[in-house]
Amino acid sequence: MSASPLVLPPVRLLSPDELAQLALDVPLLDRALRLARWAAPERAVDAVGELLDADLVAAAEELGGDQGEDEDRLVDAAQAWAVAVDTGLVDLEIEEEAEESTPPGEAAGRAVPGEAAERIAAGDPRDVLDVWLAAAEAALAEAASPDLEQLPDDLGDLEEQDWDPDEEAEFLDTALANLYTLTALDDGSEATQGAVPLPVLAASLVVPDDMEQPSDAVLEEVTEVMMRLDDHFRLLAPAGLLDYRPVDEALIEEDEEPGPQARDGELDPEEISRYGMVRLTPLGVHGLRELLMEAGAVAPVVGDLAGATGTGLLDALAGYPDHAARAEAELWLLDRKPVDAARELLAAGRGDDEGAPARRLMCQQTLTLVGAEAEPALREVLDDRQLGGLARVWLTESGASDVPTPDADMIFWLTIDTLAAQLAADDDPELLSDLVRDLVERHDGFFDAAWRVEHPATADVLEAMGRLHPDRKAAKDARKAAFKARSRDGA
Repeated sequence: MSASPLVLPPVRLLSPDELAQLALDVPLLDRALRLARWAAPERAVDAVGELLDADLVAAAEELGGDQGEDEDRLVDAAQAWAVAVDTGLVDLEIEEEAEESTPPGEAAGRAVPGEAAERIAAGDPRDVLDVWLAAAEAALAEAASPDLEQLPDDLGDLEEQDWDPDEEAEFLDTALANLYTLTALDDGSEATQGAVPLPVLAASLVVPDDMEQPSDAVLEEVTEVMMRLDDHFRLLAPAGLLDYRPVDEALIEEDEEPGPQARDGELDPEEISRYGMVRLTPLGVHGLRELLMEAGAVAPVVGDLAGATGTGLLDALAGYPDHAARAEAELWLLDRKPVDAARELLAAGRGDDEGAPARRLMCQQTLTLVGAEAEPALREVLDDRQLGGLARVWLTESGASDVPTPDADMIFWLTIDTLAAQLAADDDPELLSDLVRDLVERHDGFFDAAWRVEHPATADVLEAMGRLHPDRKAAKDARKAAFKARSRDGA
């Protein structure tokens, strides 16, 4: 895949044993394996390594090809043989002289069992996955290539048809990287089950992030991209990378408006699915992660941080989706005593650096997963300027008794700290706007008190509140308070 500086969200992976079993069940690899065994101890091949006509017919019969047209069966057998060659399940032994002098379709050498077949027979899950991934890469290359049989006879040159194989491969790589990201961000709810509507994936490739309402021209481009993806995904489905429900042919014939239409303000799930639904399989998540990392991307796995320090954990969780952050935190806590884990997390939450507010917010969220045995660690920091507020929140929510009431300074410090963390996380602006408005409404004279808070992010938070508050007077008061905070810090 093309080089990429992507930093991707974490994913959950099945064990190598589970993935290897899935790989052996993939139609693409299963058929290639069957032909590799059928070809032993050797089979004649022509100068380019393809089976001779009689053997191709026999290969089709070996694959149980009694369904469909004879020509389709032969095409399927030829594709399975090509995968067996590409993955090293069979090795070609063709002398250079024979390769150059033998007419097409005549025997020029032989195919013998390859090293990959031996590795799969040995049963090491990693070897099985390596061979499957080689088969998947071959399928990716084929999916990005033109179907020569469907091109015009007078084509002459692919360039005349504006076909760029490298550009098409890059397009497919980008689409799969976006699908991987959308899969990682999915919370696994029953409503989605990890499936992405094809229009959503197409839009991620076309619609600029800052475009609120796509133009007709952009929507038309989304439709064109959908149809390109539909062609590719139909070819990729047998490779085990993804599950795909193709675009409903009736939509193409009816030439309907691009994309599913809303009725009564809501989209019907069944209507959405007619436009194509794609889901990475567990094997596909593993395979794409391997390819993305090979291209230079950072692609973490949930569980990678189980042995990390408290600081390392909290710094990483600040960039994780909520469901992945919770899963990672649970695994980190698994082999630690609650009170020891709480002390380590609280220590990691201290600091005045730029990332400290986010660490404290992650600390507070992770501590919600710790049992009542952690209470002594939280009581130890009640007088700490940076941790006393969140400690009181935890103790109160845990039903602890004799929790000291925080003073106004601590309340406002915790408010600024929490807002700083949420702003750094680039949370939903609309949600932040509602939060800011609620804070100001609940506290008379909020800005007059807030600018006095001795927190490194006070001025920045107040400026952001000025941008986010929907009321013009409150927004102006926020900007004035930010100016006062900066003046104080400068003095």
